[in-house]
Amino acid sequence: MKSVAINGYGTIGKRVADAVAAQDDMKVIGVSKTRPNYEARTAVEEKGYDLYIGIPERANQFKEAGIEIAGTVEDMIQEADVVVDCTPGTIGPQNLEMYKKAGVKAIYQGGEDHELTGLSFNAISNYDDSYGKDYTRVVSCNTTGLTRTLSTIDPIADIKKVRAVMVRRGSDPSEVKKGPINSIVPNPPKVPSHHGPDVKTVMEGIDVTTMALLVPTTLMHQHNIMVEINNEIETQEIIDALEKRSRVLVVDAGEGLGSTAELMEYAKELGRNRNDLYEIPVWRESINVVGNELYYMQAVHQESDVVPENIDAIRALLEMESDNEKSIAKTNKAMGIL
Repeated sequence: MKSVAINGYGTIGKRVADAVAAQDDMKVIGVSKTRPNYEARTAVEEKGYDLYIGIPERANQFKEAGIEIAGTVEDMIQEADVVVDCTPGTIGPQNLEMYKKAGVKAIYQGGEDHELTGLSFNAISNYDDSYGKDYTRVVSCNTTGLTRTLSTIDPIADIKKVRAVMVRRGSDPSEVKKGPINSIVPNPPKVPSHHGPDVKTVMEGIDVTTMALLVPTTLMHQHNIMVEINNEIETQEIIDALEKRSRVLVVDAGEGLGSTAELMEYAKELGRNRNDLYEIPVWRESINVVGNELYYMQAVHQESDVVPENIDAIRALLEMESDNEKSIAKTNKAMGIL
């Protein structure tokens, strides 16, 4: 059993902690918070995780709130084989110095720049690159979504170039101070957005350009993808490949899954923890090959699709499994992923 510390118990961190706890070859030795909120209390009282604090000066705040702490983040990482860093992007560099000093491996999230670790991770496309390394970065939710489907399509279609429009949610459901409320915002207004360059960190040599905008929803992102391909291929061949790929779902709008709201309702029907949809849903009706161009639309649950990737990244860094598909299958089984 490998010991995993979760530094930052927020939207992603709490999901990664539960995913680690579901595996039979790793365990959570602690999670961290910087303030005594409901997430901190739930971590201790409901989940049974040892809680460590990121700002030692706030120890009295936790004591006054009646939330038991086990020590500081520095204490937590001393006992870890690897740290999954889910802290805000602004403090990643200083955390890296702390991890290096402690001699512990670390996994970062897509909010950090690729340059922080010099290595980015996706379980399907470049698992081997991170095998045995000290530090890696799981790419963002949008990049994960693009990479999963493009990595599935490329071997049979031979991708020449990709152009994609990312329709992004305005905020996560709990972020009550964010928007937009009544507007569509180019985000960024320049082209390309950062998503295309991010895909290139895990799919070397791919020609991809993206643009992005924010819309007034909190549920999911949505991608409109146009792919120029070199091989002559039928639409059904693309569908067959996507249906065989785990962590991708080909869904039918005609069966009542024609929107992101209905996809989130489907996740509830699956009985998922926190109603999470780890897979990337691709609308069957949108998949179409016209000449040498492939078109399709997909959705991304931004709160959860990177979670299984973090589990596979742990196995890669700690050399627990050299075969990416075996790691993916093991993670999927433990988490109930299709």
